Amino acid sequence: MLSEKSRPVIEATLPLVGSRLGAITPNFYGRMFAAHPELLDGLFSRANQNNGEQQKALAGSIAGFASALMANPDMVPETMLSRIAHKHTALGITEDQYQIVYKYLFEAIAEELADVITAEIAEAWTEVYWLMADALIKIEKGLYAQQANNKMWMPWTVVEKMPAGTDSMTFVLVPADDTPVTAARPGQFVSVKVALPDGLLQVRQYSLSADAESTTRRVFTTKRDDGGEVSPVLHNNVKVGDVVELSNPYGDVTLDGEGPVVFATAGIGCTPSASALRALATAGEDREVLVLHAEKNLEAWALREQMTTDVDAIGSATLQLWLEEPTEGFHKGFMSLEGLDLPANASMYVCGPLPFMKAIRNQAIDAGIPSTKIHYEVFGPDVWLAGADN
Repeated sequence: MLSEKSRPVIEATLPLVGSRLGAITPNFYGRMFAAHPELLDGLFSRANQNNGEQQKALAGSIAGFASALMANPDMVPETMLSRIAHKHTALGITEDQYQIVYKYLFEAIAEELADVITAEIAEAWTEVYWLMADALIKIEKGLYAQQANNKMWMPWTVVEKMPAGTDSMTFVLVPADDTPVTAARPGQFVSVKVALPDGLLQVRQYSLSADAESTTRRVFTTKRDDGGEVSPVLHNNVKVGDVVELSNPYGDVTLDGEGPVVFATAGIGCTPSASALRALATAGEDREVLVLHAEKNLEAWALREQMTTDVDAIGSATLQLWLEEPTEGFHKGFMSLEGLDLPANASMYVCGPLPFMKAIRNQAIDAGIPSTKIHYEVFGPDVWLAGADN
C-alpha cells in the first residue's frame, strides 16, 4: 500500500511530524476557514474548533494512520477508517472536499516544517494523505449507497418532547415528507441540524435511544450542555410541531448477532445501549445480557424507566448500578468490574466520558475480555485512538 520509496521517509519523519501536529492542525483549520467560511455553516462544529477537540482528532487520525502504515505497509487500519467514515457521512462530506483539505493542510505543513521540509518529505506525506483519503472516499461511497435515499438532510416533525432525568430530553420525530427512510441498527446515530441564535447552522450527532429499526419514527435523547451551542437550542427552543433536519443513520458500533453481551455505560452514554436493549426486548431475545450503568444519582438517569423495563423483559438480563450519591441497594461510587462475574465470550459495549471508557476498557482486558470484543462509542470528535484496530 505504502510505496517502498516513501516508507523510509515516513519512518524517519513521523516523530517530527507527530510532535508538530499540535501546531499544524490549527494552522490548517485557520487557513481553510479563512478561504471557505461556508464550511463552518452546517458542517464543521464551531464549538469543537474553539475547544480544540477537532484539531486533536485530526492530528490523532493522521498520526494513527501513518503509524499503522509503518506497522503494516500493505494494509490500512480498517476500524479507524470505518469510524471516521461514519462520522463523515453523517455530516455529508463529499469527495471534492478532500482536495480542499489537502490544499490547506499541506500549506500548513510547509509553513510549520519550513526548517526541515524537502520535496521528498512533502511527496511522501502527500502519498500518506491520499492513501487515507482514497480509502475513506471508497468507504463513504459505500455507506451513502446503503441508504434508502440519496439525500443528506430530510425534514422530520417533532411529535413528542419529554424530560428524561434531571437534565436530558427525549425527542420523538416522524417524517415530514415522503422521502424513503433507512432503518437504523441499534447503536447508530443521526445528525441533527439546527440554527443558532446568531443564524449559524450547526450539526451534532445523537445516538438513537429507542426504536432504531423503525422507518416511521426517530427517537433520540440529549443531555443539555449549558456551555454548548446545539443542545440548549434543542432543549429551550425546539417545540412539538417544529420541523428539524436529520441525516440518515450512521455508526459502526452496533449490536452484533449472537452471544453474551455486556453494556457498560455512564451518564448520557446509556443512549446507544438503551437502543440495543429495546431491540433485544422487542425481538424476545434470550441472550445473556449484563447491563452496567453509572450515574450521579437515580434522578439523573435519563433512560431509567425504559432500560429497567427492557431488562425485566429479557429473562436472561441483569442490571447493576453505581451511584455517586449513596442509595440503598446499589453500588456506591464509580463503576468497577472488580469482583463481577462477566459472561464468557461476551461482546462488550462501552460508552460514557472518555476517562470512564479508558478505565473500563482496561479493567475488561484485565478480566479476560479480548480487546477485539470491546467496542466503544465517542460522542463528538474521536480523540481516543485506543489501538487502531481494537
